[in-house]
Amino acid sequence: MIGYAFMGRAHSQAWRTVGAAFDVPEVARRVIVGRDEQAVAEAAQQLGWQEHATDWREVIARDDIDIVDICTPGFLHAEIAIAALEAGKHVLCEKPLANDTAEAEAMVEAAEAAKARGQVAALGFTYRRVPALALARQLVADGRLGSIRQVRASYLQDWLVDEDAPMTWRLRKETAGSGALGDIGSHAIDQIQHLTGQRTTAVRGRLATMIPQRQGEDGMEQVTVDDAAWATLELDGGAFGSVEVSRVANGAKNQLRIELFGTEGALRFELENPNELWFLDSTAPIAEQGFTRILVTEPEHPYLEAWWPQGHVLGWENAFTNQARDLLVAIRDGEAATYAPDFADGLALQRVLDAVIASDAADGATIPL
Repeated sequence: MIGYAFMGRAHSQAWRTVGAAFDVPEVARRVIVGRDEQAVAEAAQQLGWQEHATDWREVIARDDIDIVDICTPGFLHAEIAIAALEAGKHVLCEKPLANDTAEAEAMVEAAEAAKARGQVAALGFTYRRVPALALARQLVADGRLGSIRQVRASYLQDWLVDEDAPMTWRLRKETAGSGALGDIGSHAIDQIQHLTGQRTTAVRGRLATMIPQRQGEDGMEQVTVDDAAWATLELDGGAFGSVEVSRVANGAKNQLRIELFGTEGALRFELENPNELWFLDSTAPIAEQGFTRILVTEPEHPYLEAWWPQGHVLGWENAFTNQARDLLVAIRDGEAATYAPDFADGLALQRVLDAVIASDAADGATIPL
């Protein structure tokens, strides 16, 4: 695993627990990689890795490494992922896939060649593995909502609302690619496309940087990415999607909200209540209609056969374990060509992100894809 901060900790938890929850091939947590020798050594001990290293190139060349899990800032994704795939490794790469479309295209080219060799190139849109959202996808695919007409997705956080919050790599375009748009907006857009089974054909968008400067190590620095973003998506199945994301929304901690409205029903989900899915069946008699709360903890629900008895709720981190399960099963069963989301999904989403940026630069004009 390359990277040991926030995502590195989440992925480490998944690799520690996947074998206890699911019937999957045994995984040895061999090496964790980071640039700071002391920090990565401490991370290896704390997170349960056998070794630590500071040179990822040496690690991916090793014969005893089968999977490379990339948890670095976005500007490093392309170089590491392409090198790992060319070295014959399976790859799990955190989202968004890259910082721009050109990088994403190169990653897809490497991934397609690797798939032909039986390697999995997986993209870490972990919320697809939240059981309630996986159930939502099933309900849509089964036609329970009829034809989808519109989708609303908002992802709001407040960790940058304080003007004195310091500068980080996530606020620099050269390292992060974009701000709230790519960081959390990518999740919202992925859910719109994944849940509906539709791809975006046109985009209108706006971006805003609410706090243009922040304190860096050497003084005040210019923030070169967005703090918030808004977009309207036209989808190829006839539906429309609306997106709102922000990292300066006071009081919102990790507030992903998704609503789907169809001709025969509707769905509502909130990540801060991750075990609940609200479902409306409008084909029922009028006197019986209304949103029904589904507690997604039954053994019949996605992934729940491996977890706890009914009503014993799961947390945010369990989706990462479910993701590790799906990756290991795909490797074991030779399903490299069908694993989703893959790098091609990441490229398609990157084009949507780039279109939002282009639309904002053109004063909100419609950008076709």
